[in-house]
Amino acid sequence: MIKYITTIILAITALMANPKGENMSNLKEIYLGGGCFWGTQGYFDLINGVVYSEVGYANGISDQTSYNQIARTDHAEVVRLKFDSNRVDINEILEHYFRIIDPFSINKQGNDIGRQYRTGIYYSDDKLKSVIENFISRKQAKFTKPIVVEIEPLKNYIKAEEYHQKYLDKNPNGYCHIDLNLASKPLYDESKFKIPSLSELKEKLSDLAFKVTQEKATERPYSSQYDKFDERGIYVDIVSKKPLFSSSDKYDAGCGWPSFTKPITTDAASYHRDLSHGMERIEVTSRQSGSHLGHVFDDGPIDKGGLRYCINGASLEFIPYDQMDIRGYSEYKVYVK
Repeated sequence: MIKYITTIILAITALMANPKGENMSNLKEIYLGGGCFWGTQGYFDLINGVVYSEVGYANGISDQTSYNQIARTDHAEVVRLKFDSNRVDINEILEHYFRIIDPFSINKQGNDIGRQYRTGIYYSDDKLKSVIENFISRKQAKFTKPIVVEIEPLKNYIKAEEYHQKYLDKNPNGYCHIDLNLASKPLYDESKFKIPSLSELKEKLSDLAFKVTQEKATERPYSSQYDKFDERGIYVDIVSKKPLFSSSDKYDAGCGWPSFTKPITTDAASYHRDLSHGMERIEVTSRQSGSHLGHVFDDGPIDKGGLRYCINGASLEFIPYDQMDIRGYSEYKVYVK
């Protein structure tokens, strides 16, 4: 069982950071150009699942350059990210990226003007190409103006000078064209996810669902309709209807409760120390509604990050994939493989 070090926050951080450490093949890499790289790095350093970042220069005409030469060598200022794909999906990374750029602006972001400030997504793994292109296609379908973000294989990358690395950590009041506070706000519109009053919940929910979500009860093992359930779609909070888990991350743990390797997005769940019943556990709740969902343990599949989200089926509602559009969950379809 997980050892609590000094605080529950440290314990949760350790748990979410692959506590067993046997498998690092889940690490993926992407290079993002979003204007001045100081702010881009500062923003992504705040995103759960990003385990490493550095700033540098990419996709110029030379394999050598420097900050004072990039205009001549046509390099773009980029942030290099390594992220744990068992904790954060590449589509979520790209959603964050689009949140902080103007995808219609050519060679200009914020107050920064010049080719070195062009937007670009550069990949070192060809497997990411189709994912990136599909993401851009879905974004473009929402707009009439053309998206002008470059999508290219990485070439001629040079790490930037040391004084640029973690610049905003070294200079907290330094220039930044990005609102870093956005990193702590939900990516998707949550205004449609309403939280009913307790009296309304008592009328709408079954007795079991109410006791589980509001009173932290636990359903009997092997009693949930979702325990041996493998249809394609998403599982939403039965209280607020916010997406919590994807069928792509569901597996049969043999424990008697629906089990998942991770939430659908990094802002779906909250974590709390639970000392009830003479045990030390980490409780999982819906971040948006606060509803009790279950617990997370560190005995899950190693190749999927080592976590097991043991969730009460009574806290969930399943939305089939072919109903996600009509039910208003189109933007979450990318998380269902």
